[in-house]
Amino acid sequence: MSAAQDHAQEAGARRPRSLGFRPRAATLPRETRDTLFLLFVIAAVIAPHLPHIPLWAGAAAAAALAWRAGLAWMQRPLPSRGWLIALTAGVAALTVYSQGTLLGRDAGLSLIVVMLALKTLELRARRDAMVVFFLGFFTLLTHFFYSQSLGTAAAIVLALWGLLTALVNAHLPLGRPSLKMAAAMALKLTLWGTPVMLALFVLFPRVAPLWGLPADAERARSGLSASMDVGNIAQLVLDDTLVMRVRFDGPAPAQPLLYFRGPVLSAYDGRTWRPTPVPERADAERSGSLVQPLGAPTGYEVTLEPTRQPWLFALEFPLVLPQLPGLLTRRTADQQWLAERPIQERQRYRVVSHLEHRLGPSTAQGHERIALREAVDLPPGYNPRTLELAAELLRDPAVRAAGARGAVDAALDRLRRGGYRYTLEPRPAGVHAADAFWFDTREGFCEHIASAFVVLMRGMDVPARVVTGYQGGTFNSVDGVLQVRQSDAHAWAEVWIEGEGWLRVDPTAAVAPSRIGSFQRLALPAGAVESTLLRLSPTLLQRLRDGWRALDHAWNQWVLDYTPQRQFDLLRRFGIREPDSRDLGVALAVVATVAAAATAWAGARPWRRRDPWLATLEACRRRLRRMGYAVPPQATPRALIQTLQTKAIEHPAQREAALRLCAALEALERERYAPAMPEPGAARAHARSNLRHALAQFGRPGFRP
Repeated sequence: MSAAQDHAQEAGARRPRSLGFRPRAATLPRETRDTLFLLFVIAAVIAPHLPHIPLWAGAAAAAALAWRAGLAWMQRPLPSRGWLIALTAGVAALTVYSQGTLLGRDAGLSLIVVMLALKTLELRARRDAMVVFFLGFFTLLTHFFYSQSLGTAAAIVLALWGLLTALVNAHLPLGRPSLKMAAAMALKLTLWGTPVMLALFVLFPRVAPLWGLPADAERARSGLSASMDVGNIAQLVLDDTLVMRVRFDGPAPAQPLLYFRGPVLSAYDGRTWRPTPVPERADAERSGSLVQPLGAPTGYEVTLEPTRQPWLFALEFPLVLPQLPGLLTRRTADQQWLAERPIQERQRYRVVSHLEHRLGPSTAQGHERIALREAVDLPPGYNPRTLELAAELLRDPAVRAAGARGAVDAALDRLRRGGYRYTLEPRPAGVHAADAFWFDTREGFCEHIASAFVVLMRGMDVPARVVTGYQGGTFNSVDGVLQVRQSDAHAWAEVWIEGEGWLRVDPTAAVAPSRIGSFQRLALPAGAVESTLLRLSPTLLQRLRDGWRALDHAWNQWVLDYTPQRQFDLLRRFGIREPDSRDLGVALAVVATVAAAATAWAGARPWRRRDPWLATLEACRRRLRRMGYAVPPQATPRALIQTLQTKAIEHPAQREAALRLCAALEALERERYAPAMPEPGAARAHARSNLRHALAQFGRPGFRP
């Protein structure tokens, strides 16, 4: 072989790129390995923010991290300061261009995410690493600006563990400590700090919502609104967002009785239904005694999600308004429950409703006569065929003789027998929506049916109005809580009958009884994973969902809904009658003092793990001293063997026992100082057990030096 060939072969052997990924990673310097791990952790910190930041910001952060990872892998020098200044200026300019400002939640988040990634491009000293660590901790906190769910908290805990592992690893400057060891130490430190964290959570005075900004309070969310256009609730039906959870004190009512009342719409302009404006004073005067309970009450607790709307939903009908901390509530004459401002935080309130009731007035007198006349008004020029249908039905002597009750029965009978169907994708209705439903399309969902029904009732001179809210829900099989979602949004009708008052009529039940009578009605299409689980086990997916939702409900109840009132209730359990913020401060100071004292005591004590090898050796020393041997306090196994060999032993059995003890001591010495190969823990324990057995045999009565 020529010299050139030898040189080429030697160069090929030295070329690092010839190694595979894992061998290459195993031979990387520690600094490179630690940098790559830190970049992976930073990517995990940033990833949940990608849906909330502009596309360019996510792409820029990913590019910066990939660039830094490539430099670390190839062990190339970092970019100059000029490059970093130019990139920082470009990021600031793009933020102003896309967000219009450098201030505010969204703009600040975009800036900090990209800056965190760019900061990794100047990881030259430990000071730079510390800045990256604490920027990462701050970025973790910003996730709560968008979500405080259990899933978000779990993702943050994992990312926090990664950051703590990288931080611990950075404080181990010598050698090449494994990341596994650093992760275990970070976990141990976190567990040690958990009691203090829990004490701070339980006792630290609660303040106004920490994870919300006033500028973001009016961000749009799906939900029921103060008006109803045809097609509006169709979008809500396809939305699985949680609206509220309801826990009943006793057995839950039947599903057809679960009507959670929301906006009541009486004014109609031919296209849109809206509430009838009523002066607040007159409204308060009329709302007091309109509900007459007829049956037993039903008690329950509602946990209402932030809806950005003022309605407080309750089953029809409660008598007493709920008390919300920091919010005034009122009830209108048409039995809407309203807060003084939109619900921006999760609210929990208790309600007692009477599902059997009478909603007055039962006779039209005074101002009620005016309100009832408004409930039969129709805009001129709209839905002429529906008005003709109303006149045709009234020409029936039986309908005319039965009055309002006969008109309702005639309309419902037409819905049952006329070939109408319930669908989430109706054909366009046009200007005359009621005409289109009754004569052309003969299809629609709840708002189409309720609107057309009320128009027909008014055409027959029967006071009627549209009520929107939520109907039904899904019971969680794990905790028994009723979950009401946007897909349960519903619209129904109320008609006024002389002598009976306002009665609920749900025309959708006449078209599609399953929409009202079943707990499992509407659902989003299953994805690929869900479809696979459904094929494997029809009930497995539902059990998994229920378990997760029950866990999420517990998270909401015990963590997110831990209010100042619940803090004071906790102090009352410990005998404080009228707790306030000062009592919380005193309790927190006591807990902090106890924790500090416990920490000082633990630090002062020589907490040292007992080495099994040293424990076995010390037991051998004590036994030999009791037998009369002169054994120094720090005698090694070799010294003990020499001590045994210097004594003359005449009895054959005693000599044999001494030889076995010497052999066991030699094995103990080899275990610590000269192992032939790494032995499993069971093998080492077996060697120590043999020594204890040999020592017991040597120390039997009569075996004395």
